[in-house]
Amino acid sequence: MTTTLFIGLDGCTYTVLDQMTRELPGEGLTMPFMKSLMERGVRAKLRSTPNPLTPPAWTSIMTGKGPGEHGVFDFIRAEDHGGEVYWTLYDARDIDSEIIWAILSRKGKSVAALNFPLTAPAPEDLKGSIVPGFIPAKHLRRNTHPRELFERIKQQIPGFDPKELAWDFDKEKQAMESLSADETAKWVRYHLPREEQWFKVAEFILKNDRPDVMAVMFDGTDKIQHQAWPWLDAALLKAEPTEHDREMRAVCLEYFRNLDGYIEKLVTLAGPEAQVFFASDHGFTASTFVLRINAYLAEKGYLKWAENDGSEQAIRREASDFANLDWAQTTAYCRTPSSNGIHIRVAAKPGDPGIQPKDYESFRERLIADLLALRDPDSGEPVIVDVLKREDWFPGQHMNRACDLTLVLRDHGFVSIRNLTPAVAQRPQAIGTHHPDGIFMAVGPGIPAAGMVGLRQIVDVAPTLLYSAGLPVPADFEGAAAESFFTAEQLTARPPKKGARTRVTERRQLGQEMDAGEKKQIIEQLQMLGYME
Repeated sequence: MTTTLFIGLDGCTYTVLDQMTRELPGEGLTMPFMKSLMERGVRAKLRSTPNPLTPPAWTSIMTGKGPGEHGVFDFIRAEDHGGEVYWTLYDARDIDSEIIWAILSRKGKSVAALNFPLTAPAPEDLKGSIVPGFIPAKHLRRNTHPRELFERIKQQIPGFDPKELAWDFDKEKQAMESLSADETAKWVRYHLPREEQWFKVAEFILKNDRPDVMAVMFDGTDKIQHQAWPWLDAALLKAEPTEHDREMRAVCLEYFRNLDGYIEKLVTLAGPEAQVFFASDHGFTASTFVLRINAYLAEKGYLKWAENDGSEQAIRREASDFANLDWAQTTAYCRTPSSNGIHIRVAAKPGDPGIQPKDYESFRERLIADLLALRDPDSGEPVIVDVLKREDWFPGQHMNRACDLTLVLRDHGFVSIRNLTPAVAQRPQAIGTHHPDGIFMAVGPGIPAAGMVGLRQIVDVAPTLLYSAGLPVPADFEGAAAESFFTAEQLTARPPKKGARTRVTERRQLGQEMDAGEKKQIIEQLQMLGYME
């Protein structure tokens, strides 16, 4: 029987969830089942990773460790070779820590993990199922574990379409190109059948395989909120909505209504003895301005844009959303908009580009002062409200892979790295962006109807799930089981225990540059998710 059901809701926030679980004038109750779960269970805000971003945050959920330990910081990773910077996509081989699905399997528990990022390729000896998320359909079959699972799904689930299940980059791009006011609702609606496909796969595995621990992640919450936030945030709803506003609000409510139905069916299938948990990798809020961080750094003399000699390659590079710079004359720059961070170039040896190692501290302090001095030209308010040093916020074996400085913007938005001015510009309309506080909830036997309790950290999710499954928490986890999520009776009968350290995993070697197709796909994906201007 399934003892633990974990439902991930990418980007889910109480700002929206609290709306959907109460009666609203003219709209009624959108998520009645989720409302009943919340009334019977416990919940907390969940503080994300320092840069609340999908890859590092979900990896922290799966490892119980922060990015400084597990080694994932962004969608892509880069190697700075002085005269050039090379890029490649992160995948499961970049996680330098044992993921929870492997730990459960090693301890004799059967598992199923569906649609989680960075789960491809799956561990070969996994006892259970993995259908990875965040990959194109053409890679889905060979990255599904075990191999025969894909054929079972294809043959036994009516209407199964891997193109709907996985990221369809061509459809995503078409949606982006037609993202006018009239077409926005179509873009939101496009994600409804994809979410249904993931539900059907989860339902199939739960019915037929009955894993001890069942986990599925729904990511439409994140995608829809990025583009449709003005129709989800009650503070942004218009007093006199247009027909387009009403259509957008209706399709958003349809999504959450469908999601409520999927959750009800999965919880019912898991059975009354299962403990059910929900978590998101981050929350959401409104972004109202654009910070073109590299343009500002250029103004301050920290970087120089690459010269365009008119060649086809130069034109293509300048149009790219990767930083296109004169590396010989650049000392500090932002690599990707999703990183929200600044990399300081330190010369490896005399004559190399970058600052001298002995000047690092003084250079960084001057850079921090310049960043904090930036003001919104319209309001005079600070644009950057905090600058996080990597040794303070990303401690661990991979600290040096983190950005030297991580920026926290006033509206929690993501930066732009484009060569455009002015450096700070107001958005014509607010868009959705990540907030550091997501959700963490539980319901079931041994879980109190305690309502909202104190803040938890994202590294607490994995140990909480392991405790629910009856396993000790590895000694090298940075998080702890959320004891406020369990009754005194359960904690007395089965006190949380520390176990052995996690196993060492094999990481792939750096040195592989991202090919042109991968670059194109990741840029399109980041554009769709609102990370690029």
